[in-house]
Amino acid sequence: MMHGFSMAHLWYLVQSIGWTLVLSALAFVLGSIGGFGVMLARISPRRWLRTAALAYIEVIQGIPLLILLFIVYFGLSVYGYEVPSLVAAGLALMVYTSAYLGDIWRGCVQAMPKPQWEASECLAMTRWQTLRLVIIPQAVRLALPSTVGFLVQLIKMTSLASVIGFIELTRAGQIINNSIFEPFLVFGLVAVFYFVLCYPLSRWSQSMENKLNVGNR
Repeated sequence: MMHGFSMAHLWYLVQSIGWTLVLSALAFVLGSIGGFGVMLARISPRRWLRTAALAYIEVIQGIPLLILLFIVYFGLSVYGYEVPSLVAAGLALMVYTSAYLGDIWRGCVQAMPKPQWEASECLAMTRWQTLRLVIIPQAVRLALPSTVGFLVQLIKMTSLASVIGFIELTRAGQIINNSIFEPFLVFGLVAVFYFVLCYPLSRWSQSMENKLNVGNR
């Protein structure tokens, strides 16, 4: 016999928010590290490195995240590597995030005026010193709004991890709905929780964009 929605179901959804945030943080932190490497490769003076980074970005951006999840989770198991769903989801989202953040940050670095590079060369600074002390501090200011905006999308994309059995917010909603069959109520609450997570970040991104006046510079 099916029972209606209860406080136990609500608490289960609230607990699943924590796993959504864990997965989002894992993917964003690791993806940022990978994205920084991709960005450096894309602006490298070595042509083969730029070409390899560009190919990586185009391949990853051309593959749906859902397929990446299947490749990591089911593909590795074919070769005898049984990975937990959290690890598989984290790896797939890390790869996906690194490609997008690397491209975003590459654009911000290359948007810096050429005289900045020339002035640094006149001061006998190395390329890495120029990036670290002159270019990147300015590019960060330009990249913040779009990076936070991508983080909002990343939080929502964690819902796809439910297809490989990872119990985050969406999967928790599916489990509850399968037991009580109240889809409008359950998934309505799931949507509200996603909104609560994402709306403050969206507003923060817009606020930073207005404060930094990025669009007019």
